[in-house]
Amino acid sequence: MASAAEQLAQSFNLSAFSKATELKKRIWFTLGALIIYRLGTYIPLPGVDPVALSQMFSQQGGGLLGMFNMFAGGSIERMAIFALGIMPYISASIIVQLMTSVSPALAQLKKEGESGRKRLNQYTRYGTVGLTIVQGYGIAVFLASQNLAMSTGPFFYVSTVTTLLGGTMFLMWLGEQITARGVGNGISLIIFTGIVANLPRAVVQMFELSWNQQQFSIWFVLVLLILVGAAVGVIVYVERSQRRLLVQYPKRQVGNKVFQGDSSHLPLKLNTAGVIPPIFASSLLLLPLTVAQFSSQGGPEWLTTVTAALGHGQPLYLAMYLGMIIFFCFFYTAVVFNPQDTADNLKKHGGFLPGIRPGEKTAEYIDYVLTRITVVGAAYLCVICLIPEILISQFSVPFYFGGTSLLIVVNVTMDTVTQIHGHLLAHQYEGLIKKSRLRGRKG
Repeated sequence: MASAAEQLAQSFNLSAFSKATELKKRIWFTLGALIIYRLGTYIPLPGVDPVALSQMFSQQGGGLLGMFNMFAGGSIERMAIFALGIMPYISASIIVQLMTSVSPALAQLKKEGESGRKRLNQYTRYGTVGLTIVQGYGIAVFLASQNLAMSTGPFFYVSTVTTLLGGTMFLMWLGEQITARGVGNGISLIIFTGIVANLPRAVVQMFELSWNQQQFSIWFVLVLLILVGAAVGVIVYVERSQRRLLVQYPKRQVGNKVFQGDSSHLPLKLNTAGVIPPIFASSLLLLPLTVAQFSSQGGPEWLTTVTAALGHGQPLYLAMYLGMIIFFCFFYTAVVFNPQDTADNLKKHGGFLPGIRPGEKTAEYIDYVLTRITVVGAAYLCVICLIPEILISQFSVPFYFGGTSLLIVVNVTMDTVTQIHGHLLAHQYEGLIKKSRLRGRKG
């Protein structure tokens, strides 16, 4: 028999959505904030030559620059005030998460609840400022060295760093406002908007290559669309998959009352690391190529050799790409999920896994199960990311159809839809409570 939540989920309709005024306000706020973000990607940095920038990007738009341009919604291509996007904040948050597993002081803050979380968020903001200043200065030096700046005086460096810092901090604040007053995770929605905004251009580019330049056949385009649809289905299925461990709670006596033992489950996601492994692997592998492209002399001989071996579609590139994805899957899972802490919390609340002794044995069993499902999750990420890499290298498929972009788009869409369903459930529960109160008063 379906639960009450499932029955309410099946009864969703447009009339229920139209009555949820609070949800509509949140959705309009989210749309307005994302429109502001898109407008900001068209405001250029002061002192940059747009013609020379466009020519440079058409020649060196691949590699790490192209990937960051995708995440920044095309603002790097236009060198806008949001050129750094939200990536410094994401990098700082990942660094803080990694430090919590190394530093005992930060690990203690993580256990302090809301107050500890606020302090960690503050450290993340400080780290964002530092990373943005360093990256902003690097962009200013790059613009000056490539003759893309109209003036290379101290004022240009200061104005560039200040503008990029202001843009990133504004996006960080905007993402936090979306999370608090809108629908979905604000930071994820900003990246999602940047990718989706450029998808129509990628689709048009692919059809132009098919119809005008005869580079692709119509059958190849249809097969590619079927592959994209199948990849989306696999991502949805795997991202929703869980390994549930049964948790039993014994009988409890409170005063003169005896409460029966209850049972629950401990959900372990099949892909705990999310989209972090392919992002890290792509960044590390594309760095030598980007450095070689930005070097006016082409770089030293060893760098040229490494760049040729790490080109898209090369065997060494694919092997290292898959190896890094597998490594970061296990590494990031070990950072974000601690089996020992989970076992201690279960023991503290009287819960236990049937047939497993509480404490150390429970931690070992959870670690054993988590390792096995992480193998499946890593294999899934390798397949999702490897097929687009082959298509990009062998058939020149537009970059936006990469596995990382599909993972981000599908994950953010699922998370946002889940939150919208949660708000609708809460609204319908409130309506049921009000009706029951009115009937009680009439009685």
